[in-house]
Amino acid sequence: MKQDSDLRNNLKSIRTRLGMSQQDLANIAGVTRQTISGVESGQYAPSVAITLKLAKALGCQVEDLFWLEQDLPEIEAILAKPVTINQPLRVSLARVGGQWIAYPLVGKEAFRQDMIPADGETVALDGFPGISKLSNPEEEAEKHIDANTVKVRLLDDNLEALHNTVVIAGCAPVISLWARATERWHPQLRVHFTFANSMAALHSLCRGEAHIAGMHLYDPKTGEHNVPFVREVLAGKSAVVITLGLWEEGLLVPSGNPKGWETLSDLVKAKATIINRETGAGSRMLLERKLQEAQIPFDTVKGFEHIVTSHQDVAQAVAFGLADAGISTASIATTFGLGFIPLHQSRYDLVILKEYLEESPIQQLLSTLGHRMVHSQLEVLGGYDISKIGEVVATV
Repeated sequence: MKQDSDLRNNLKSIRTRLGMSQQDLANIAGVTRQTISGVESGQYAPSVAITLKLAKALGCQVEDLFWLEQDLPEIEAILAKPVTINQPLRVSLARVGGQWIAYPLVGKEAFRQDMIPADGETVALDGFPGISKLSNPEEEAEKHIDANTVKVRLLDDNLEALHNTVVIAGCAPVISLWARATERWHPQLRVHFTFANSMAALHSLCRGEAHIAGMHLYDPKTGEHNVPFVREVLAGKSAVVITLGLWEEGLLVPSGNPKGWETLSDLVKAKATIINRETGAGSRMLLERKLQEAQIPFDTVKGFEHIVTSHQDVAQAVAFGLADAGISTASIATTFGLGFIPLHQSRYDLVILKEYLEESPIQQLLSTLGHRMVHSQLEVLGGYDISKIGEVVATV
């Protein structure tokens, strides 16, 4: 069948996530490899029979594989606030007073900062807030406190929700986009995203505090992303490393880059103030590596010891004029309407202990990496290459 310009497909992403070659899929579905190649490239619109065969071979629904671009509706909405960014806007929509209102997801409005509902409350016993009653408090109190042994009074009897909660530690704002999209398809699944820089997330995984750690660290000795750090920190534990995407890291500068800076050296020569991240953050490691490559001593960089603890904080410092520049990502620059000087393309990976992989909530979450709505959210955000999303890049 000839090409249909409105037909879109997710075939390659789902196939590669399952570790199948085009020939593997062709053999299972009973079609030729050329058919698979034509469908994936958009040069061939498959028949109903082939569509059903492909969905069955991949164990998914037809609508997960194919959709029509024209199926996406368009509506008229009133912009809730004026914006000065001359580019397409990410917005939230709501029906208010009989009309659609569009809320621009720009700057701080792009991030949720509301209070998180609690599942329970620690119970205070024998003078120790939330610490279990001790048989010999004078001798053992410090040990129990250090171990964080607590009793918790649940605020809800819905234990199923607690059992179906996946905890992800990481610093990429796109994790929350992925989580919210997943919860739409799996209403019984909860995703708890706890903020942590790359090394902190990895250590949290090692301590058993998270199911998944998100990280973006580069090892200049091996030329590898993330895997050397995983091997070192998780020594003795088996884990799988799965790619979420590649993102552009670099310097956030004021909108339009009015000073015309092109390199990190330009900023240092101009005595610009550069805001920094905490130890263990991938952004800090990138800044230090680039300074070393340029043979610039850390103590000559104005603002080097001024620390903030998130990508959003870096962007806000630059946007509010508290700093001239800081390391973050292209997507963050776009969201805050800032200029961007690219320095490195980094791979953002998800690290999961093998012992968790067979758990149903984990499987449900990972299965959505191949869904087109997740892809759409990341693509519209900008600054991400998700062509390899869901691929296993290493087992350790």
